[in-house]
Amino acid sequence: MPFDEYQWVERAQVLSFDEIERLARLFVAHGVSQIRLTGGEPLVRRELSKLVAQLRSIKGLSNLSLTTNGALLAEQAASLRAAGLDRINVSLDTLQPDRFRKITQRGELQPVLDGLAAAKAVGMGPIKINTVVIRGFNDDELLDLVAFGRLHNFEIRLIEYMDVGNASGWTPDKTFSKREMLEIIHAQYPVREVGRASGSAPAVDYEFVDGAGQIGIIGSVTEPFCSSCTRARLTADGKFVTCLFAETGMDLKTRMRQGASDEELSDVIRTVWSDRGDRYSDLRWERLKSGAGYEPRDHKKIEMITLGG
Repeated sequence: MPFDEYQWVERAQVLSFDEIERLARLFVAHGVSQIRLTGGEPLVRRELSKLVAQLRSIKGLSNLSLTTNGALLAEQAASLRAAGLDRINVSLDTLQPDRFRKITQRGELQPVLDGLAAAKAVGMGPIKINTVVIRGFNDDELLDLVAFGRLHNFEIRLIEYMDVGNASGWTPDKTFSKREMLEIIHAQYPVREVGRASGSAPAVDYEFVDGAGQIGIIGSVTEPFCSSCTRARLTADGKFVTCLFAETGMDLKTRMRQGASDEELSDVIRTVWSDRGDRYSDLRWERLKSGAGYEPRDHKKIEMITLGG
């Protein structure tokens, strides 16, 4: 984490659980059927299971999930499951302890593995592992990660490295493409395509021919999916963001704290969503294919630590 790249939010500016629940209810009323708690790292939020229980009570919500780095998962898995959490995604880019420490700069691999085991023991499912594949860094672990998922019945979701935020140091040559991943995996573990869940999910799913589960691959650079994206994001400080690569978001928190009614907030949500025209990934891929050149830092974006996955 390059700390000098990030702007930290004062505690008073963070939404309370009741504020999150209120806005979540409005989004569900507009047709949102699934909510994912993400980060930064959601498990550092005190008494997170209380928020899970509040969200679980929303009528019309069909699925409640969480994306985490897994470091604190072992101690919270049971309470989260009891509160109504359906499933988890754990971000894990390597199975090598030394490489894990290099990536995180401060973390250990074993607590993450313990967290995965705890989530499985309390009945969460499906359990998905999000792995960003970076050329020359962890692409040599591709088959090891897939084998790990097959062994433990975890669904590995392989993600092309992309320029989320401005602090990652992304360059196009670091992207290990979806096509390359699929060729390597299929040669060892034959798969057949299932497609995108609900027709709009970021990942294309593939099932193993031998019946040992499935994997998902997200071609975030080489197969952009802006035209079918149905995801909205609400930041911890109350910004409504319509794209992972957005520069700004609509401030719902200030309106809410100034006394806006549910109807007024709903009107803002409806207008922002209806007027969205995000095509960042499409435009990036068009420039890369044309050879016109692409410089990520020319496109200021909200950092991933603020938006989550």
